Amino acid sequence: MIIPFAKYSKLWVAISGATVVVCSVLTLMWGLKPGIDFTGGTLWEFSFSQNRPAIEDVQKAFTDLNLSNSTLQKTGDFGVMARTSFLTEDQHQLVLRELRVKFQTDSNNLREDRFETIGAAVSKQLRTRALWAIILVSFCIVLYVTYAFRKVSAPVASWKYGVLAIVALIHDILLVMGVFAVLGHFYGVEVDIAFVVALLTVLGYSINDTIIVYDRIRENLLRRRGEDFGETVNVGLNQTLMRSINTTLTTLLPLFILYFFGGASIHNFTLALLIGIASGAYSSVFIASPLLVLVEKWKRN
Repeated sequence: MIIPFAKYSKLWVAISGATVVVCSVLTLMWGLKPGIDFTGGTLWEFSFSQNRPAIEDVQKAFTDLNLSNSTLQKTGDFGVMARTSFLTEDQHQLVLRELRVKFQTDSNNLREDRFETIGAAVSKQLRTRALWAIILVSFCIVLYVTYAFRKVSAPVASWKYGVLAIVALIHDILLVMGVFAVLGHFYGVEVDIAFVVALLTVLGYSINDTIIVYDRIRENLLRRRGEDFGETVNVGLNQTLMRSINTTLTTLLPLFILYFFGGASIHNFTLALLIGIASGAYSSVFIASPLLVLVEKWKRN
């Protein structure tokens, strides 16, 4: 059975366009909530062996130590995560000692699980490098696809394959950013350097899936010269559909396991990958290829 993907190209592109608009509005309206990787400061996690004090009492202890701008939240059954302004090592040890004096007892020990500090200069450098990394990866993708498809420059120019692949990538990236803008606004979920790594991973996975589909379309164009372009694209999509589905499912399965059992430190990273990889599989079939059909029609008309 041949599924008529190309027949409904305008519908798929319209749905994807609406998704891009909604995610863009959400991202511009609320923005992403940056973590200390991009703002500078201190991320501190500690836990109690038995009974965790009320979070208000811990907050008061931080305020008494002139850290009134700290943000605290519960983690797990006994842990606390604190975000504060930049702390020197002397300040770190002072606060840790005072917390132990105030809350530690013979039967309830305070254990430090994580302590990270990033200065303002480093965080600014990370923001700049993260942006350039995404731009350079996208540019290299266009160059590669243009070269790889140089032998099928008709009826659609080879460089347009690369540009349309980037359009599909923009959909995937904006979807991930839109979801995290919502999570950041309502649940305080922050983005850090691991989030950028997840975006770059999504770029790589999505373009890989798109190239598989495009490569089959290229082979069909070379073998089926003179046939309707939309039909050729549709055949290529159907020939690669099960491969795309199987590849995506085998990738998502371990990610789901990591998401539910991998621990809090990689929770947001795994969530970004889950959204982006699922979106990458979708965009390869319902954005990148239908856009090829529409571009060819516009050119012909």
